[in-house]
Amino acid sequence: MRPQMLLPFFLATAAFAQDSADPKQKALTAAEQNAVTLQLDLPYANNENQKQAVDLYLPKKPNTQKPLPVIAFIHGGGWVNGDRIGYSAACIQMARTGDYAAIGVGYRLSKEASWPAQIHDCKAAIRWIRGHAKEYNLDPDRIAVWGSSAGGHLSSLLGTSGDVKELEGSLGSFPTLSSRVHCVVNLCGPQDFAQALMFDPKNQPIFKDDAVTGLLGGPAPDKPDIAKAASPITYITPDDPPFITFHGTADQRVAYRHAETLHAALQKACVPTLLIPITGGGHSSVSHPDVKKRAEPFVAKYLCGIDSTIDISPIEALPAK
Repeated sequence: MRPQMLLPFFLATAAFAQDSADPKQKALTAAEQNAVTLQLDLPYANNENQKQAVDLYLPKKPNTQKPLPVIAFIHGGGWVNGDRIGYSAACIQMARTGDYAAIGVGYRLSKEASWPAQIHDCKAAIRWIRGHAKEYNLDPDRIAVWGSSAGGHLSSLLGTSGDVKELEGSLGSFPTLSSRVHCVVNLCGPQDFAQALMFDPKNQPIFKDDAVTGLLGGPAPDKPDIAKAASPITYITPDDPPFITFHGTADQRVAYRHAETLHAALQKACVPTLLIPITGGGHSSVSHPDVKKRAEPFVAKYLCGIDSTIDISPIEALPAK
């Protein structure tokens, strides 16, 4: 099955075992039923911290004997919640095509460790992919990142800060390897902490935000240096990888202007960038099935060299249930 023919995410979840509440066991069962080999809890920081680990999804019957391109999925949750297993269905769907390996990336949450621990972890995970490329037949020169909300922020930061020394950290066994990635799928991620994530009905910024305060160690206006250092737009340079961004125009958690800010800054630096608004969509509107349908050919283009036209017309948000 080619990348542009992927089935919706829910087909993977349909295979989940119904008699187990353990999400890891469900993921293992679904992977087995979808001809995917799943290895859980692979540490990238040389410790036993379950957050500092990745889950690896490999097709049992890859479509090539050549090293597989990798899609690394980074979960959301306001940097304080969430778990990489939440992206198991997406990882299974990508791996079952036979065209990709998929990685679920864990990282320390803000209640455990303050910034920049989160980006240090994500960069260590990317270096882990390169360090284990031969072992798992992965292509270290074809790595995409894909994340939503807080995961979109971290994915974007990986894209704009490749090999930025101040953000690399020294975790893991491969500190000298590159943390660069080759394309970014950003779903409603915060991009500039100098801006508020939300605005009131009079368009005034709301800087009282527990998630941002937890991440930065205080409100963004009180931590301007940290806020700047944690913002993906800070590091944009012309050699950054291509981006595709999806964002609801009525998002009340991360304002749509964050997507506009990123897109404009990338354009100014002549970085390939696509911005697809979800008209009238809120924060969860990035779960719209058309988002996945359009993101897949973008990834296939930049990881697999498959020439494709990507529809950049606005997506109409699904009606509220």
